[in-house]
Amino acid sequence: MRFLGRIAAWAMVLAMVLTACSGGSQECQSHEDLGCVEGVTYWQDSCGNLEEIFERCLDSCNEDQTGCVTGCVPQTCAQLGKVCGDWDDGCEWLLECGDCAAADEICTPEGQCQKVESLTNFSFFVTSLAALRDLSGTEDGFGGDLRFGETGPGAGLRGADKICATIAERSMPGSSVKQWRAFLSVSADENGNVVHAADRIGPGPWYDRLGRLLAPTLAELLSERPENGDLTIRDDLPNEDGVPNHQPDPTKDPVDNHHMMTGSDKAGLLYADTATCLDWTIADGAIENGKPRCGLAWPRVLNLMAPPPGDISSSNWISSLSASGCAAGVGTEGRPPPGSDTVGAGGGYGGFYCFALEP
Repeated sequence: MRFLGRIAAWAMVLAMVLTACSGGSQECQSHEDLGCVEGVTYWQDSCGNLEEIFERCLDSCNEDQTGCVTGCVPQTCAQLGKVCGDWDDGCEWLLECGDCAAADEICTPEGQCQKVESLTNFSFFVTSLAALRDLSGTEDGFGGDLRFGETGPGAGLRGADKICATIAERSMPGSSVKQWRAFLSVSADENGNVVHAADRIGPGPWYDRLGRLLAPTLAELLSERPENGDLTIRDDLPNEDGVPNHQPDPTKDPVDNHHMMTGSDKAGLLYADTATCLDWTIADGAIENGKPRCGLAWPRVLNLMAPPPGDISSSNWISSLSASGCAAGVGTEGRPPPGSDTVGAGGGYGGFYCFALEP
């Protein structure tokens, strides 16, 4: 894309040199005509000099080089309402709107510059059932489909990030600027590359909504349970309100809701291609859609003398077991009912972890 853009730029310079008015003193009138060069139509002044882009060709220039066979008019940063970040200009070309000028500003997911100096430490939470029900519009939650309005390759991961930012903003207004990332692995992002959850969340430290330290570094985070943080949250990871997720309603009994989707192994790396509900894009329990790998927001208690058999853990927060399927659903029983194919069967609801790149 950028290569073609450079070709067009050189073509524009060459055209300006070759087609300049012969008299040398004639005033050139802007936007007199159109000229198409290398799949891009530019405005031309009365002297034949190329000006700004009028449209990008979806196929090629027409025969007389005055426009595109099929064109697309690109939008500017101002037209999109963006002041920072990279965006699609509406014609599948990258539109670079730049960075925020001030050192204390971050580009928000909406493409706006916002100061972060007034925000307190808040960079981790478990997505609560209440939040997922609200955002999905259903009692069963999202299931394995986390696209949340995103489309195209990589939509599941981008949608999950957007869910994280949306929930964080509701809990602490302004905190969506902290660049939230869902702790999820995928087999292919928008560029076809494997993405490991552990590589997405920065170096740490991370704090819950009440400012309690979860873990100071990535190495300490990637343990059976997060290490060297606040012991009051280590074994019952809190939701976006800072409430221990085992008992989200303090007026009621604890609930069996500890399964958190990660698609990852104990090191935070992709567990398997079949462990991500088609990279978090499907909420169908069919076997071909896989079974999401889950960690435990709080350790489960097993009445066993020996460790659980196979690749199962009773306490690992990243990778403990695989859910029954990718369909949406909420489960509060200790084990999946026969024939179950939901993300929630046996103790969950399709929750996941959210981390911010800024403390």
